[in-house]
Amino acid sequence: MSDWLTVRRGREPLIVCFPHAGLEIPKEIERRLASPWLARKDTDWWVHRLYNFAFELGATIIQTSLSRVVIDLNRDPSGAPLYPGQAGTDLCPLTCFDGEDLYLPHAAPCADEIATRRVHYFNPYHAAVSDEIARLRRLHPRVVMYDAHAIRSRVPRLFSGALPHLNIGSNNGTTCDPALTAAIESVCQTSAFDSVTNGRFKGGWATRHYGKPSCGVHAVQMEIAFRAYLDEPNVPTPENWPVPYAASRAEKLRTTLSKVLMACLAFAAQETTESAHA
Repeated sequence: MSDWLTVRRGREPLIVCFPHAGLEIPKEIERRLASPWLARKDTDWWVHRLYNFAFELGATIIQTSLSRVVIDLNRDPSGAPLYPGQAGTDLCPLTCFDGEDLYLPHAAPCADEIATRRVHYFNPYHAAVSDEIARLRRLHPRVVMYDAHAIRSRVPRLFSGALPHLNIGSNNGTTCDPALTAAIESVCQTSAFDSVTNGRFKGGWATRHYGKPSCGVHAVQMEIAFRAYLDEPNVPTPENWPVPYAASRAEKLRTTLSKVLMACLAFAAQETTESAHA
């Protein structure tokens, strides 16, 4: 669709989104950053490679090549916090997850620049998501929007201790049918990975915005702790982070994620079967 936004259309009732896997930063922004490495430290590293089987399952893939430092596509465009009272980042992040300043002194984006980035990047991305949901809803009674993420296992500023391997978010059950959550939980609970539902991460803005079960749109977020598929260092530095992607290291998790996406498809197909028998 553009040089930074890719949509691969499938015909099955599943959309898999990757809003935070990109690395590109426009030069006029990057020259004002404190450190190119720091700006990319919180990337959802290699998460799109974890799920590179999804298109073969018939899913629609929506992916941006932009770094989240340009604009966070999973934050409320009004600037309202996702988790009031807890540490987080902004629509156009000024700090990384650890609280370090991303911009040089006096170089952070002003309100007008943030509004411009929203028009140029946030709006087109979400127009693409909305369009694909509408297209698939014309084909299927149910559609699942699956927001794919990954994060460091330990980020003391954001949460205490180590995050579970697999973190399922449905905003406390409001963004999808309980049957979909249960199907994903069943896969996770019988895997080699520990999991939690609506723990520290309950689903970001996209999950909350698009998840409308009464309208046939069921949204869920999966936040993966990096140690589930990477040899994650205790403290990331420019010398040890990011860790290169290793297919053999990730294969066990990919097997579980494949079952998760197939559970999403089975959930959507169940509605199709029910409708055919109605």
